[in-house]
Amino acid sequence: MKCIQFILCLFILCTYTSCKENKAQNIVLKNAPLQQVVDTTDYTYSWLDSYNPNSSIFNIISPPKGYERSAEEKNSFGAWLQRLPINTTDNTVYLFNGEKKYNQHAQHAVLDIDVGEKDLQQCADAVMRLRAEYLFATKQFDKIQFNYTNGATIPFSKWSKGFYPKLEGNKVVWVSANNDASYKSFKKYLINIFSYAGTASLSKEMESVTIENIKIGDVFILGGFPGHAVIVVDLVIHRGNGNKCFMLAQSYMPAQNIHILKNPKNEILSPWYSLAEINHEIRTPEWTFDVTQLKRFTVK
Repeated sequence: MKCIQFILCLFILCTYTSCKENKAQNIVLKNAPLQQVVDTTDYTYSWLDSYNPNSSIFNIISPPKGYERSAEEKNSFGAWLQRLPINTTDNTVYLFNGEKKYNQHAQHAVLDIDVGEKDLQQCADAVMRLRAEYLFATKQFDKIQFNYTNGATIPFSKWSKGFYPKLEGNKVVWVSANNDASYKSFKKYLINIFSYAGTASLSKEMESVTIENIKIGDVFILGGFPGHAVIVVDLVIHRGNGNKCFMLAQSYMPAQNIHILKNPKNEILSPWYSLAEINHEIRTPEWTFDVTQLKRFTVK
């Protein structure tokens, strides 16, 4: 009898452990479409050794019933964001130092993108990272530029020609350096931007848009010390009434994995946010934005 009880307990323990190990993947895949692959478009995500369309936002997270994804032009920023890769094996948000983030209840899914080894890639930095990565992947190098908090514009085009922006007091002086147009040098450029830019500078670079005209790539941003920023990574439209739902991604403080946010006000709709349910504010798991804080990257 004791032997049978022991075997039964062992079976229950193994089953429980297995469920725990698969919990993260189930959270990510719970809204996956029935078909294995919806879209096989191959986009470039330079931080990856290889890209598998099966792991994309587009293929893993389905639109709500009655909605269709926004048809984004091929190779546009919107289409690139829709196909960002998700980490399908671990839904944990880690900090830059490898520790687990204290709050593990904000993320619906974690993007498969590195966070770096310094406490730099926080909220606005994650937004700038995604924008810059897209421009780098599509070889729009001349459009990669951001402003320091002091207002100085730092273009990657000058960096890549062998220069470095040295701060002398509150002034930037370009000096000779071993910088080039390689991806390795591009990552160093981003680290430099993250060190001297933030929500305060980024919010001034962007143009305001109305919530009704929300598009993929738009950013809810409050510039300040502290401020916060989250980026729209996907958008769907109802086939009947035209209502829009959007999906948000963020990093936070300390620097951490970029992750898709849950909708704390509507668990059934989550991770989508519906315009029809928004009055004057958008409440995310860790920040509340006013609808007037929606901005867009200007076309340079």
